[in-house]
Amino acid sequence: MNVARYSHTASILTNGQVLVTGGYNANYLNSTELYDPTTGSWTTTGKMSAARSYHTASILGNGKVLVTGGFSGVTFLNSAELYDPTTSSRTTTGNMSVARYSHTASILGNGKVLVTGGYNVNYLNSTELYDPTTGSWTTTGNMSVARYSHTASILGNGKVLVTGGQNSNGYLNSAELYDPTTGSWATTGNMSVARVCHTAAILENGKVLVTGGFNTITYLNSAELYDPTMGSWTTTGNMSVARYSHTASILENGKVLVTGGYNGSTYLNSAELY
Repeated sequence: MNVARYSHTASILTNGQVLVTGGYNANYLNSTELYDPTTGSWTTTGKMSAARSYHTASILGNGKVLVTGGFSGVTFLNSAELYDPTTSSRTTTGNMSVARYSHTASILGNGKVLVTGGYNVNYLNSTELYDPTTGSWTTTGNMSVARYSHTASILGNGKVLVTGGQNSNGYLNSAELYDPTTGSWATTGNMSVARVCHTAAILENGKVLVTGGFNTITYLNSAELYDPTMGSWTTTGNMSVARYSHTASILENGKVLVTGGYNGSTYLNSAELY
């Protein structure tokens, strides 16, 4: 990349290029850049309206990228903006009802974007929906507990599974489901251990693989599977090393590639397959 950054976002555009936005590198960044897989090169592509870290970026049905919230180094942000890959331009869009960072953003089957939780001096249980057709936000049902640095995964039945995170009461092992048809939340089975800054990946069989993270006691190498048909969790094989703030990606062969992270003493360059 042209600029070092962490706590940024990376989004695969419909043209195959990768848009990277914001982050931090001793300064909070509003810069963005594009990776072209055909040339292996990076080019800058303008600046966001605000510097952002721990924000979200979501590819909408029209190909535009919705960027929401984050922390600017000065304040927590409720602002949102759109990147148009066809013109490489940005436009502001409606503000969220509250500022958020370390929240989640999920594209629902109806094309709307569900944003959940986060932090803004308070831990948040609130959630809201962005409508790309109007550029506006509406609040929807609150989660049962406030959480940030959690995960959100869209299941095969269209519901959204939220897992773990942290709030003022500590690290969370709880999970809950959002039903887009009713706008309401229902609790589901708890994970075997509390986790924050973990990953959640949807497998080809519809189950959700959760890996690693951190809780009050330790950095975690454990992994577990959520079965949407049963609403329950089962443990599965441990990773070779504990990881926190790592990534998990579904490969074309159905395996899950886990990369990097931190384990309390070492920043990791290792990777492993599930």
